[in-house]
Amino acid sequence: MRVSWFLLLLPFVSASALAATPAAGHASGPPAFMGQLTLLLLVAGATAFASFRLGLVPIIGFLFAGVLAGPSALGIIDDPALIGAASEIGVMLLLFTIGIEFSLDKLARIFRLIFVGGGLQVLLTVAAVTGVLLAFGVSLPNAVFTGFLLSLSSTAIVTKILESRGGVGSPTGQASLGILIFQDLAVVVMVLLVPMLAGQGGGAGGLVVALLKAGGIVAAVLLLARRVVPKLLEVVARTCSQEIFLLSTLSLCFATAYLTSLAGVSLALGAFLAGLLVSESRFGQQAFGEILPLQILFSAAFFLSVGLQLDLGFLWTHLPLVLGAVAVFAVLKALAAALSVRLLGFPLATAAATGWLLAQVGEFSFVLESSGRALGLSPAGLGETGTQTFIAATVLLMALTPVMATLGERLGALGRARPAPTAAPAEAPTRAEPNPEAPLAHLSGHVLVAGFGDHARRLVKGLAAQQVPFGVLTLSPDGAAQVTAHGYPVLIGDYARAGLLGDAGLASARALVVLDDVPEMTARVIGVARTLNPELTIVAHTDEPGEIATLRGVGATHVLTSTDAVARGVLGLLTLPSTPPMTLSAKQQQMCDHAHSVTVVHPDSLDTCPECVAQGDSWVHLRVCMTCGHTGCCDSSPNRHATAHAQSSAHPVIRSLEPGEAWAYCYVHDRTAPR
Repeated sequence: MRVSWFLLLLPFVSASALAATPAAGHASGPPAFMGQLTLLLLVAGATAFASFRLGLVPIIGFLFAGVLAGPSALGIIDDPALIGAASEIGVMLLLFTIGIEFSLDKLARIFRLIFVGGGLQVLLTVAAVTGVLLAFGVSLPNAVFTGFLLSLSSTAIVTKILESRGGVGSPTGQASLGILIFQDLAVVVMVLLVPMLAGQGGGAGGLVVALLKAGGIVAAVLLLARRVVPKLLEVVARTCSQEIFLLSTLSLCFATAYLTSLAGVSLALGAFLAGLLVSESRFGQQAFGEILPLQILFSAAFFLSVGLQLDLGFLWTHLPLVLGAVAVFAVLKALAAALSVRLLGFPLATAAATGWLLAQVGEFSFVLESSGRALGLSPAGLGETGTQTFIAATVLLMALTPVMATLGERLGALGRARPAPTAAPAEAPTRAEPNPEAPLAHLSGHVLVAGFGDHARRLVKGLAAQQVPFGVLTLSPDGAAQVTAHGYPVLIGDYARAGLLGDAGLASARALVVLDDVPEMTARVIGVARTLNPELTIVAHTDEPGEIATLRGVGATHVLTSTDAVARGVLGLLTLPSTPPMTLSAKQQQMCDHAHSVTVVHPDSLDTCPECVAQGDSWVHLRVCMTCGHTGCCDSSPNRHATAHAQSSAHPVIRSLEPGEAWAYCYVHDRTAPR
């Protein structure tokens, strides 16, 4: 187990471990927490597999697994402290990854969708719920609190459904994501307002103080995001150590969450702000890839804990009440979301599809409900009955989300089949916004170059010369800076991770070329890439002939061992000339009587003199022989390899390979001619 995983497990196993410490003189057995932790992992793994086979969103499977494993059913998981601690970490990591995905620039790009559409949806839902409950005699604090709970939808479930159905870039997907982003931001304000509703926030003055405090925290975060954190992550990333980067990122997440909690703001909000900090650096995508496996693990614990809270006995004895709540919640939420989207100018079909997609209650509602319950608030002011009704209805709504999403799609299809008014929407995106965190995902038929050393530099120059689309994957900030300086596309991160390879467009790539210096890393990248794309051409390089069989065994199509012509070999395997063809102009061919010896040639190299490199030099002022394509250094260099080649081979004409130069020179006639 990696040390970072162990550190993550410590917060919720240490208390159990201390409690289970055997007395002196007694034989020690496994810690008390070990059985529950093992059951948690087994249930999560089995549920994820079963959900995949059944075509369900895994989160919904976790909910059902929690119900079955909970105390009201099989009772195999009965340690609420362990599950509660794991779920709290899950919420933190979930908000942290959401913060990384947001970024301030992304928020600015879809400002209207977020703050107008999302603001309308939240305000309409809270107002409608509050008005209905007040009419039934519920107190104002409990009515508003219930409105808060119902105004939130499940970001995790909706995004999974959109991804599985390929609808993230559709108008429905864009409208849904805009509203979900606002809801996640609104949780920040709701967390501050819940104590006020319970009468423990000092009234209007307390609210002002709380908002000022929150504003100060956000301002501090923005300052750190722009000035401090990118430089800090730059230093950490230069180590090119995945472990150090992961531990540093997690430390930032937990430290920010802890410090904000000391200031009276929730751990979840602190984790979200930490994600925003990371998103403003160029290492946001790398951080997201590192955190995602941990976030999935602890999010599974969170949704399992939600299922554990469902009392099957209460559901059975209060079934009409729960089903009635499900129907009311779904219809009210669908109407509020649909009206919000319609007011933005979207067609009725899009509004209906979006409304039913967002008709469930979200995971953060459970966090809010727990906070309110501790302060004496409850859904609809019904105490424990209201809490259990809310939990049961929410679990059922989450489980029904795919069904409601399909219902919305069908209603949308009916709406499109009828003639509709021709009024143009005020702002309805017709395609997905480009994702700046995945700059290679738009490519197709491209070559991915994993690693950026000397061989990779020569290869990308050859690819650029042939106008072949390509992207570079690297862990090194210095390497990324060099790639960017030449205007080439680059993605920073661990290219052995499936998520980063997916963002690089591996599924539609022409080939993957792995030029990492570490054989173990090369094998790992090939293995992951082969799993993701079984038909992909994968070219690897190694300096150790004994590694060839290993690399072929994990899925490499070709393995190169030459230390001098790797770039040329890769281009040859891709049926590309290693360099663009070169010839002389008609004017240049008239400068001497050696034109018969001039051919269309491909230079040996575009960036260095191969003979200088072999001697340990790195001269780059180059000339190319127009008879055979030999590349050599100029007469200003100590070695004068271009002239030496001309004298030994009797090839009289050369051309300059310097950027912006196209002159040719004849040694015999000592004459230079421009293009």
